[in-house]
Amino acid sequence: MAAQSQGIKKLMQAEKEAAQVVASARKKKAQRLKEAKEEAAKEIEEYRKQRETLFQDKQQKYAGSKDDFAQLMQEDTQKKIKEIEAQVDTNKEAVIKRLLELVSDIKPELHQNILLQQQKEK
Repeated sequence: MAAQSQGIKKLMQAEKEAAQVVASARKKKAQRLKEAKEEAAKEIEEYRKQRETLFQDKQQKYAGSKDDFAQLMQEDTQKKIKEIEAQVDTNKEAVIKRLLELVSDIKPELHQNILLQQQKEK
């Protein structure tokens, strides 16, 4: 009986050790999965930053910066204002002369509605 109880004790001891090994392996596996997720997240973030930098460089190369665009718009606006001012200077005398002619050369005439009304009355 003593031999039988020693065999049972050894068997239980071996089962306990096996359970500890399995538990330890599970903990190591969970830890490794957690580390792998963290590594993957870091790699993804590095890749995203790299692609974002590449995108910004291409955007800068082909489209220019916002400051460049604003400066171009400002220059274009100033150019158009100067063109308009030049046209005003060129045409100012002619416009003033034409306005004065229209205002001072009055030809009294009846309005066409009144003329139509008079024709209907006849």
